[in-house]
Amino acid sequence: MLLTRILTAIAGIPLIFTCIYFGGLLFYIFMFAVMFFCVQEYLIICNKYKPHVILSLIMASAFFIALKYCASSLNTVTVSAVIMLLVLFAVEVFGENTENSVGRISISFLGVFFIPLAMMHMVYLRDMKGGMQLMFFIFIAVWVLDTAAYAFGRMLGKHKLAKNVSPKKTTEGAIAGIICGVAAAAACRYVFMQDIINLQQALILGFIISVVGQFSDLAESLIKRDGNIKDSGKIIPGHGGVFDRFDSYLFAAPAVYYTLDLISKI
Repeated sequence: MLLTRILTAIAGIPLIFTCIYFGGLLFYIFMFAVMFFCVQEYLIICNKYKPHVILSLIMASAFFIALKYCASSLNTVTVSAVIMLLVLFAVEVFGENTENSVGRISISFLGVFFIPLAMMHMVYLRDMKGGMQLMFFIFIAVWVLDTAAYAFGRMLGKHKLAKNVSPKKTTEGAIAGIICGVAAAAACRYVFMQDIINLQQALILGFIISVVGQFSDLAESLIKRDGNIKDSGKIIPGHGGVFDRFDSYLFAAPAVYYTLDLISKI
């Protein structure tokens, strides 16, 4: 298992770095694939609610395209949300089985709306000035904090962080993840981001990524707990599903994007 994880990382990390480096359409296609598999795995996890899988994947794909090629304004998001809800309600209203219809609508909508919107912020970040460095910054910070939280949690962890959601995660591990994530952010700023953000901004962003990223991981764990499964999928050998690998960015990417937007206005 460990060898499989290492070999997958050796193959996967250069692919991710290449997409980040070139950006543009290549990175968008990469994030489109990530989004698609995340939504697919989410819908499989929530199978007990009988979500509209094919319809949801079509709407999620269309929404992701709209977020890229239509004006990324509140109107685009709002109109898309209304249309998706209209379609989902129509399917239930004119369908043959109305039992648990609200549950199917809610579960389907969460997948087709929130996941594409969250992942699209990764594209928005890459398209910003200094976007390549920002993406490396975020990925490195997340990888460091995840590794630190896991390692220190196993060595020193005594207090459960969210025992009903993820019994193996500890408060000690979470604190270590925050400390190491902030340190990684500072190191990234020193190595390749001196012309983009100052040290104070790097520390703030590192803290936000470390806290919100770990919360995002717990949010995905909550979904898996409700679905009574361990891994979201098996598409990545030794690592589980795509949703498992990119769950930290669900809330972290929007948080970083809007923090940077706020910083630029101060």
